[in-house]
Amino acid sequence: MRGIKRLFIMDGDALIIPYRRLTWIFDMIKEHLPWVTRVGVYANTKGIKMKSPEELVHLKEMGLGIIYMGIETGDDQTLTAIRKGADSQRMVDMGQKVKEAGITLSVTVLLGIAGKERSLIHAKATGKPLRAIDPDYVGALTLMIMPGTPLADDLSTGKFELPDNYGLLMELREMIASTHLSKGLFFSNHASNYLPVKIRYPGGKEQALQLIDMALDGKVSLRPEWMRAL
Repeated sequence: MRGIKRLFIMDGDALIIPYRRLTWIFDMIKEHLPWVTRVGVYANTKGIKMKSPEELVHLKEMGLGIIYMGIETGDDQTLTAIRKGADSQRMVDMGQKVKEAGITLSVTVLLGIAGKERSLIHAKATGKPLRAIDPDYVGALTLMIMPGTPLADDLSTGKFELPDNYGLLMELREMIASTHLSKGLFFSNHASNYLPVKIRYPGGKEQALQLIDMALDGKVSLRPEWMRAL
């Protein structure tokens, strides 16, 4: 594996690993894979909170180059409904903590998670923590409901209604319009999305909004359903 320069520690929240064990893992990476130049992890607010600012800086020095944090939405009502375990302010605090440690931060947001009724509320509210955190990357994914989950049950009973293609495009548009980053990248190129978009803020936002408007007018083709396999 000498050609592999980047390594990812597999876990839904690898940063929750106790600090001493985590530093041991980084020591092992350095000993056995010295050619690795960047280590990445998923982290939620609980895992980030458990590490002091000094510990985060030390982990960066040991090779922790990027943290992926899912905020999903800036709408506190939706965060409560999906049992995220944190409100939007905590998302902001922990995101800023990562940035202050000098670690690259990639934030994930989720189109459709608020359902049809709160779609645009969720989209607009999500711009607020993104502005406050100012991450290096934002990745937008579209909700895909898995059978056997509580949300799938809500969908079958009509308690939850997923926005249609048009509604998801409107949601993406509102989210992009409400998001202001100093120099970050906003992507919607994940396989779950109907319209791949790549924006470098601040200058690329208007062009992206024009692309979405063209898609809403039927002038740009959307990704077909069969291509949304993960």
